Amino acid sequence: MTAPGLRVRLALISAAAVAVAIAAVSVLAWWATAGTMRGQIDGALTGPPLANRVERTGATVASPELLCRVPRAAVAALFRTDTGGMQLIRADGTSCTLSGSPAVPPTAADIAVAAGGPATRLRNTSTDTGVHVRAITYPVTGGYALMVWRDLTEMDATLRRLALWLLLAGGLGVGVALSAGWIVARTGLRPLDRLTDAAEHVAATRDLQVPIEVRGNDEVARLARAFNRMTAALELARQRQKQMIDDAGHELRTPMTSLRTNIELLVRSEDGARLAPADRRDLLASVSAQVQELSVLAGELTLLTHDEPAVEPVPLRLDEVAARAVRRASRRGRHPVVTDLQPWHVVGDPAALERAVLNLVDNAIKFSPPGSTVTVRLRGGRLDVADEGPGIPEDERGQVFERFWRSPAARALPGSGLGLAIVADVVAGHGGTVEVGSSAAGGATFTVRLPGHH
Repeated sequence: MTAPGLRVRLALISAAAVAVAIAAVSVLAWWATAGTMRGQIDGALTGPPLANRVERTGATVASPELLCRVPRAAVAALFRTDTGGMQLIRADGTSCTLSGSPAVPPTAADIAVAAGGPATRLRNTSTDTGVHVRAITYPVTGGYALMVWRDLTEMDATLRRLALWLLLAGGLGVGVALSAGWIVARTGLRPLDRLTDAAEHVAATRDLQVPIEVRGNDEVARLARAFNRMTAALELARQRQKQMIDDAGHELRTPMTSLRTNIELLVRSEDGARLAPADRRDLLASVSAQVQELSVLAGELTLLTHDEPAVEPVPLRLDEVAARAVRRASRRGRHPVVTDLQPWHVVGDPAALERAVLNLVDNAIKFSPPGSTVTVRLRGGRLDVADEGPGIPEDERGQVFERFWRSPAARALPGSGLGLAIVADVVAGHGGTVEVGSSAAGGATFTVRLPGHH
C-alpha cells in the first residue's frame, strides 16, 4: 500500500486538528447548555418559594388526601407554582396523582420521606407512561409526602436538536478545514516542487547549473539556498576534477612519450643494431628516471584525490614532525639544513604533516645552489622554510600552490608541480595557512601557520 503524499498528510493533519477542536467546543457547548437548562428546572423544583409553600400547606391542610380530589389548577394556585406534576405518597407505599397526572412509581426513599424522613435529592426518573421527568419528594405531614416533578421531554428534544446541529456544523467545519489544508499545503509546498524538479533534473541530466529562485527567509528558502550552494560546490568540484584530469594528462604526455621512445630504442637494439655500452647505460638511466618520475606523479595524484585523512587526527608535536622530515630530506641532498625548532602541540595527521614539511624542504633544496644552506625554523606555531636560491618573483607567488603549475625557470628541473599543492591542501585541512615570501639571503621563504599551543 502506497503511503499518502505530503500534501495529503498535511491536509489530513489540519483537518484532524480542526475536528478535535470542533469536537471539544461542541461537547463543551452541549454540556453548558444542558447544565443551564437542568439548573433552571432544578431551581424551580427546589427553590425556597416552593419548599416553604409545601411545608406551610402541609401544616394547614386538614387532610392531605384532599389534594388528590381538587383540580390541578387549584393545586397550582395553592402552591403558587406550576412545576409540572405532583403526586401524594402515603407511608404504606401507595400514591395518588393530582388532577389525573401521570404517576411516578415511588421508591423506598420516597416512602421513607412519607414516614417522617427528610426530603429526597433531585433525580431523573420516568412516569408509568414513559415520560422522562426530574423529581423531588418533600415531607407534608405525618404519614404523607409530596413528590413534585417536571417533564424533561422538551429539554431532551432541545438537546438532541442541539447535538444534531453541532454534529452538522462540525462536519462542515472539518470539510472546510480539509479543503483549506489542501490549498495551504499545495501553496506552501510549491517551492518544494521546484526543488524536487531541480533535483530530478540534476539526477537525469547531471547538469548542476540549475539555480533555484529563492524568496523569503523561511525554512523552504533556507533549503533552496542550501541546495544552490550544494550544486555550486559540486559543479566547482567537478570542474576542478576535470581540470586536474586534463592537467594530469598533459603532464603525463611528455614523460610517457619519452619513455615509450626509449623503450622502443632498447627493443630495436635487441633485434639488430647494438647500442654502445655507454649509450645503453644512459638510455637505461633515462628510463629509470622517467619511471621514478611517473611513480612520484602517481603518488602525488593519489594524495590529492583523498578528501579524508588516512588516520584519525591525534595530538602531536609539530617540532618532532618537522625534525623527522628534515632528517629524511637531508639524506637526499648535499645541502646543510639548519633547524631551530621550538615545541608546538597540534592535533592532526602526523604522516600528512610530515609529507608537507618534507615537500617544503625538498623544494628548498632543489632550488638552492650547491653548498647553500636551508633554514627550518618553528616558533609559536609559525614554521618557516627558507633557502638561498633565486627566489620567486612576486607576480608568480599567487600561482605556486596551484596544481601542476611550474615556473618557467623550473621546467627543466625534475618534479610534477604538485608538491606545493599538496602542502596547501594539508595545511588547509589542519585549519592553517601557508604563504610564500623572500628570505634574508634573497631566496624564497615558505611560512606555515597552524593552530595549537606550546
